[in-house]
Amino acid sequence: MTSGRQSGGARPGPALALAVTATLVPLLALAPPALGHGRSVSYSNWTLTDTGARVEARLARIDLTRLDADAWDDAATGAYVAPRLVLLAGERPCEVVAAPVARAGEDGWLTLAWQVACPPGARAIASRLFLDVAPSHLHFARATLPDGTAAERVLSGDEPRWTLGEDGAGASLADYVALGVRHIAGGWDHLAFLLALVLLARSLLEVATVVTAFTAAHSVTLALAATGLVRPAPGTVEATIGLSIALVAAENVWLLGGRDCATPWLATAMLAALALAAALGMGTVPVAVLAGLALFARCHFGLLARSGETARLRALVAFAFGFVHGFGFAGVLAALELPRRRLLPALLGFNLGVEAGQLAVIAGAWALLVLVDRATAERGRRPLAEIGSAAICGLGLFWFVTRALGHG
Repeated sequence: MTSGRQSGGARPGPALALAVTATLVPLLALAPPALGHGRSVSYSNWTLTDTGARVEARLARIDLTRLDADAWDDAATGAYVAPRLVLLAGERPCEVVAAPVARAGEDGWLTLAWQVACPPGARAIASRLFLDVAPSHLHFARATLPDGTAAERVLSGDEPRWTLGEDGAGASLADYVALGVRHIAGGWDHLAFLLALVLLARSLLEVATVVTAFTAAHSVTLALAATGLVRPAPGTVEATIGLSIALVAAENVWLLGGRDCATPWLATAMLAALALAAALGMGTVPVAVLAGLALFARCHFGLLARSGETARLRALVAFAFGFVHGFGFAGVLAALELPRRRLLPALLGFNLGVEAGQLAVIAGAWALLVLVDRATAERGRRPLAEIGSAAICGLGLFWFVTRALGHG
């Protein structure tokens, strides 16, 4: 693999990489807002009685944009949700006796509450929410039975139904392992970050070091956030994840292009501009966070410019941003508000699933890079790294800016 320290005459690669980024970002800007959003998920709490149930459902407002529902009021949204999130008595949906009404909730989320009445018989919860527009959508249902026992289950297009009292006590360790795998498989931002980290790796040891650093960090914050000990603002976390992707990918292009002077200053200027916008009341990320990120970017590139230990610095960056990605992973579990006795197996299983999923992706990516190196001995993976890094940088910029401005 050609080292990022090589220099020489003008090369078309970095210019082409810049062109890819400049083309990709405007195209993404025309994309629907949901593209800047991560995994599509929703939640419901069911309090069952002998004659029916009280239901409370939480939907991400950004997911409603998938339905062209921008002009819908809460009543129209309730009319969409109630027939698709149902309590079944036998094979028939229970009757809605109190129509869904909106309740105050977190920013970016719509909370609906309603009641259903059921005849006696076996009960099941079924969800078809968003499956027609987001086939990978996951719905997290939590049910409290009349005897006071509670359980939870993850519903999906593959398993849209949960028979209460017959399917065990709820989600098992294996269910949470599968959830972790699904989460990383659908977490394009996390995968983009990992791919950006390994595109310039020169050995399997370097890959292992970077992935270990990332894993150690995100495991810590995943546990802290899932247990409720730390609750960072979701908008700030998601925006910073986008920045981490853009920064590492831009670093790749910068190293391959001979360490020009413009890239570090452009990164700093963009962050400073967003900090100014935040100071003027635009966006969701605090001014102090954006200013701190601008300072970090400038110092990081400055340190790289004076150091030949790019691999060691790359591992440190993976570790630092791994803390942020861990908060992103934790959002799924934290929203479930599991009791402590069920939290540990859920946390263990979910983390194992995330690790298994990301290792599978990294193994596949590394195998492809090795094949490219062997098949094109003269230039190796350099063209792929340049174009791939530029594309990832464009995605990261899109995610960062849309999330920082509150559109993702």
